[in-house]
Amino acid sequence: MSGMPGESDRAAPPGAFWFALQLLVLSILLLFQIETETKFDAMWKVLEKGDIFNRGKLFAQPAFWPTVGLIGMIAFGFGHAVHMLIARWGKKGGFWEAIFWLRPNEYLLYFMIYVLLVREIGYLPATLFFCVSLALRVGYRSLRGLLAAVLTGLAVVLVFKTGLSVKIPGGAVYEYLPNTLRTFAIVNF
Repeated sequence: MSGMPGESDRAAPPGAFWFALQLLVLSILLLFQIETETKFDAMWKVLEKGDIFNRGKLFAQPAFWPTVGLIGMIAFGFGHAVHMLIARWGKKGGFWEAIFWLRPNEYLLYFMIYVLLVREIGYLPATLFFCVSLALRVGYRSLRGLLAAVLTGLAVVLVFKTGLSVKIPGGAVYEYLPNTLRTFAIVNF
C-alpha cells in the first residue's frame, strides 16, 4: 500500500522516462565539459596541499559548486530515470514515445549547422539560408511566406550585427572579396 491516496492506480506519465533520460545525458555531458568552463587548477592545488577545509579554501574554488551541482543532477537524474523506467515497464508505445521526445533535437541540429555555416559563409548568408530553410521545414511554401523569412533574417542581421555591433566573426568566404568590400562585409554583415 502506498502512502498517497490513488497512487497505486496511476502510472508514470507518458514521456517521463525519456525526459528523465535526456536530462541525465545532458547532465553527464555538462560534467565532462566543466573543465573548459571553470578553473580547476586552483582546486587541485588546494587538494594537493591537504589544506582542504582550512578557512573554506575548497568551497571558495570556482569549480567546486558547479561540480557538486552536476554530480547531484546526475545522481538524482539517474534515480529518477530508473524510477520512471520501472513505473513505465511493459507499457505500450515506448518506442514512439522516445521518438516524440527526441523530435525537438532536430531543431538543435539545425542550429548547430547554422553556427558552422556562419563561420564558413558569413552571418548574413547563413542567417538568410537558416530562416528560409526553417520556413520550408515548418511548411511555408508560398512566395509571401518565404519572403517574410528572408526579411526576418535580414532584420535580424541588421539589428544585431549592423545596429548593435555584436561581434560575430566574419565568414571564410569573405576572404575572397576585395579589401574594401571585405572590411565592409565583416563589419556590417
